[in-house]
Amino acid sequence: MRRPPLVVMAIVLLSGVAASASAADTTTTTSTTTTTTPVPHRRVAALTGLPDPTAVTKRRSALTIKMDNTPQAHPQYGINEADVVYEEIVEGGITRLAAIFNSNLPTKVGPVRSVRRTDREIVFPIGGIFAFSGGAQYALSSIETAPVKLIDQSNAGAAMFRDPTRPPPHNLFANAELLMKEGGKVHPPPPLFTYVSRNAPALGAPVGSFTVNFLSGFATSYQWDGKTRTWLRSIFGAPDVTATGVRVAPTNVIVMSVSYFGGVGVEGSYAQMVGSGPVEVFSDGRLQKGTWFRRNIHLKTAYRSASGKVIALRPGQTWVELLATGETVSVYARS
Repeated sequence: MRRPPLVVMAIVLLSGVAASASAADTTTTTSTTTTTTPVPHRRVAALTGLPDPTAVTKRRSALTIKMDNTPQAHPQYGINEADVVYEEIVEGGITRLAAIFNSNLPTKVGPVRSVRRTDREIVFPIGGIFAFSGGAQYALSSIETAPVKLIDQSNAGAAMFRDPTRPPPHNLFANAELLMKEGGKVHPPPPLFTYVSRNAPALGAPVGSFTVNFLSGFATSYQWDGKTRTWLRSIFGAPDVTATGVRVAPTNVIVMSVSYFGGVGVEGSYAQMVGSGPVEVFSDGRLQKGTWFRRNIHLKTAYRSASGKVIALRPGQTWVELLATGETVSVYARS
């Protein structure tokens, strides 16, 4: 049947509109696709949150070096270049350090000292390499269960050496660069902390200084420096300055209240870092109080405020003070 002329004209006009709409849709889609710009991924170091544009930290394991912290061990080498430092109580109530390196590999670190039972609790979430001078059998048996490669003075070769200008046993030092080469298969560490964004506001009560009241003469003080936005560390009543003249000044200090299984300062005891307890987090010249929590030894520790929010740190070096339950922190407000 032949359609009337008006019907034919309507069909032609409708077809033209449909074709124009289809062409417009195609043009719009093409334009959107070609103007989309991918968001660049910002590379940061896992253990500091600082920029790592070459991703060098992703090609290294974590290297934990056990360090002496007695007056005879000071001034120390390399501690200012660690990403994270744990301060733990050992026998007699003295403190030792577990310094974790990933971003920097100084050629002289130490003095290096022996392993303790708490070290297993510290290194389990990050693995990598654990360097030390030796230790009692109970401590060796403990660290051997951790997912780390053990390097001590018996198998370190040139990576550990004695400094003849210092008396033993405070004269053993390590070359972090050489230790990393002895580490075998690379296991890049996961992040231990959450970090704030660059322009995030500071949270918590303003603090001028505070003292972590370790007993037996090992109390450690920190004073806020607004210019460098770091905590200037002091110990034994004097500024903590490295052998190369650098003031030890972490960006963040976390004070965890932990129970020492077996007793504080008793040989063979250790910090119980699985469970929960009070925490005081010092960052940005301020204090946030909350709770630390760790479900099992394989997981990192979580830090939450009294309201349940994650406590985030400013990118930089972090010290974690493993203070015994019952010991205190003296906090002084900023004037």
